[in-house]
Amino acid sequence: MNKNKEISVLIIYTGGTIGMVHDPKTGSLVPIDFKHITDHVPVLNSFGIDLQSVSFDPVRDSSNIDPEMWIKMAETIEDNYDRFDGFVVLHGTDTMAYSASALSYMLGNLSKPVIFTGSQLPIGLPRTDGRENLITSIEIAAAQEKGSPYAPEVCIYFDNELTRGNRTTKLSAEHFDAFNSPNYPPLAEVGLHLKYNFDDIRYPGRNTKLKVHKSFDNNVAILKLFPGINRNFVQAVINTKGLKGLIVETFGSGNAPTYKWFLDDLKSFIDRGGIIFNVTQCHGGSVEMGLYETSREMLAAGVIGGKDITSEASVTKLMFLLGTCSLREKVIRCLGISLAGEIS
Repeated sequence: MNKNKEISVLIIYTGGTIGMVHDPKTGSLVPIDFKHITDHVPVLNSFGIDLQSVSFDPVRDSSNIDPEMWIKMAETIEDNYDRFDGFVVLHGTDTMAYSASALSYMLGNLSKPVIFTGSQLPIGLPRTDGRENLITSIEIAAAQEKGSPYAPEVCIYFDNELTRGNRTTKLSAEHFDAFNSPNYPPLAEVGLHLKYNFDDIRYPGRNTKLKVHKSFDNNVAILKLFPGINRNFVQAVINTKGLKGLIVETFGSGNAPTYKWFLDDLKSFIDRGGIIFNVTQCHGGSVEMGLYETSREMLAAGVIGGKDITSEASVTKLMFLLGTCSLREKVIRCLGISLAGEIS
């Protein structure tokens, strides 16, 4: 990492476990003042960078994150974009992959690191994983050579791995190794040395200006298939008032029941103007529409294949496109292509 004091990083605390300490008066967990973060992580004083912070007021538990909060995160980065070389977003782990995916679409022409991190234990506890996650995230956000950042993407750093935000999913509720990128290699791996996999990192074109998109449409639903799924349930979902987009989490490489009623109901939703996105419910792998008979009829009905996209990246992408694109045809076309490295 370049130790030039001109390098600056902004910490954006949205909420989550990492920012909690025990209040000695009440014994309960309360958010810390990140203006005094070096009191809890003194090593940050030796980094030789301009480190500043801003906290949301009020902070938000990650279970309560919504598109309004994604817009607030993006606007905070937009407002400070010219002043800082990198950004570290502290966020609860439960919905971190959703937020990182959403911001990867929102921050068009991004040319600076935006590193999401958090922890499984509060930063005020002796065994916390938060200190190392925070320290390394700041180091990655500041890392550059001749003014060019090493990782100018929206990423997640957790437990010694830097992964692309829209390729990452939460895997464990209790282990420090909480996240995984099932279909894309890590962008950096941390041991004795911080090793970047430069060939796997996306770099912007020259002279690109940040363009922040701030529109979402959350009239979407996820339908996870299971053996024995019944028509009443499927119809209750697809007949939801105002529903515009449906993600169907299918079996294996995109397979679904070939019941006539099931295909008829999907086709009816599409004929009414709805959009259906086929995403595998497997942890890893890809949807290959038409590979088996059980997905061929969905393809014929107009269902769009999601390839190797994660569930988190698919729902945020669908909300983003429905909010951004005025034409249905453009939403359909953009679902099938990579906007920010979310599909292969």
